Amino acid sequence: MTKTNTTQKATVTVDGGYQPDTIVLKQGVPATLTFNRINDAGCLDQVQLPDFNVLANLPLNQPQEITIDTSHAGTYKFACGMDMFSGKVVIEP
Repeated sequence: MTKTNTTQKATVTVDGGYQPDTIVLKQGVPATLTFNRINDAGCLDQVQLPDFNVLANLPLNQPQEITIDTSHAGTYKFACGMDMFSGKVVIEP
């Protein structure tokens, strides 16, 4: 994860799962997650973050940025379109 004074950024490689599968962010600092799918296997062509009302397509080899609200601390799940592979975003106070 990279952090500037105004934005936190994390990149997740999608290749048969998520690497890393846990992202830790600071509460109250805007955050952008970049999902980069490098493998065309199955249901990993979508990512969902239900707590942030996000369902995004992940085209092969085309990084997709998703901005999330970090105003509430907690642990939030992200998963593929079929909920077979998952990870989590941890927002710490």
